Amino acid sequence: MFAAVRSAWALFVGLGMIMLGNGLQASLLGIRASAENFGTETTGLVMSGYFIGFLAGALVTPRAVGNVGHVRVFAALASTASTAALVHAVFVDPWIWMLMRVLTGFCYAGLYIVAESWLNDRSTNETRGSMLSVYMLVVLGGIAGGQFLLNLSDPNSFVLFVLASVLVSLALVPISVSVGPAPDFSAPNPVGIRALYRASPLGVVGSLGTGVANGAIFGMGAVYASLAGLEVSEIALFVSMLIFGGMAFQWPIGRLSDKLDRRRVLAAVTFSAALVGLAAPLFSGDNRIGLYAVAFLLGGMSFPMYSLCLAHTNDYLTPKQMVAASGSLMLVNGSGAIFGPLVVSQLMGRVGPDGFFTFVGLVHAAIGVFAIYRMVRRAAVPVAEQGPSVPVTTSMNAATATLTLDAYRDHRDRDLAAMTTGRARRR
Repeated sequence: MFAAVRSAWALFVGLGMIMLGNGLQASLLGIRASAENFGTETTGLVMSGYFIGFLAGALVTPRAVGNVGHVRVFAALASTASTAALVHAVFVDPWIWMLMRVLTGFCYAGLYIVAESWLNDRSTNETRGSMLSVYMLVVLGGIAGGQFLLNLSDPNSFVLFVLASVLVSLALVPISVSVGPAPDFSAPNPVGIRALYRASPLGVVGSLGTGVANGAIFGMGAVYASLAGLEVSEIALFVSMLIFGGMAFQWPIGRLSDKLDRRRVLAAVTFSAALVGLAAPLFSGDNRIGLYAVAFLLGGMSFPMYSLCLAHTNDYLTPKQMVAASGSLMLVNGSGAIFGPLVVSQLMGRVGPDGFFTFVGLVHAAIGVFAIYRMVRRAAVPVAEQGPSVPVTTSMNAATATLTLDAYRDHRDRDLAAMTTGRARRR
């Protein structure tokens, strides 16, 4: 494992810088938009631009990589994303900011795809699971670390925008000088949404709802904290607690879903997220400890949901269908993420900052109700036939599907081999 991680150090360093810049810029824009009195609804529109661009980048980048190669695409996208960060500081206008968020989302989708496909190429059947675990720590740790960079300067100045730009630009260095040939890249054609829904209605609806909820959290979390009267250092801690919660609960929830009926675990987790979200206004207020605890639990219950939806869907698919299906689920999840900031901003504009928690809670409650409906409609897959759950962040990352599904298939191949050996011995 250590040798595999060491061989991919440049990729991890580059990804870490990208995530630091992304985490810093997203929260900085939320804080600055509130300070500039953009209005909650307008800020939601600005923040949704990232996910619009992200979906477009996820669709366009594979073709560009096939035409000009990994390094050139990575360099072009990193330079463009770095420039977009600086434009926010020069032109403080919501419409320009929205266009820059679309451009930023487009670039980040491509950066993730290039870096992650490279990481996948460096992994083997024996090391892919470990590499995936390290990757998740780098991704989520980078986003969380980016929050604390908010404390380095006044958000109302241009300094933090420059810092975000510099971090993305520096990510070019380790990727560009890394030794080794660029990997072959082939993106699967997504399976049709209708066909995927027929195979796993709960997987599709759950992915859509999870995208809406997590898009609202990522897009408007810092805006909520700013409107709630938190200081910059407190906003950084609030947003980081959301992410730390996802990091803490991702693995245990996944393991639990491997040992029990996955739909029951999915329903329990999403209803827990709903309970935390709907009860949050009672425990937040001026109680900062309570607010941070709520954020930790909400992130812990909300962020692992996409992994559960993906694993549940794969339980009804053949190994050959999994990568293509994961691409479709990513599009469904990303589409939901576009609407998350838009809708939650409307609710927050009408009922106040606590509409943030209420909206996320209601979305998760709706997922839970649909999960119960599906339990009544169809029998569960036997636990022995369930594939393993592997951690996926959210649609914030585009190519994780390929890396994750390769790990999933490796686990399943080993399980099938073990089952075959066991049957042979019994004979």
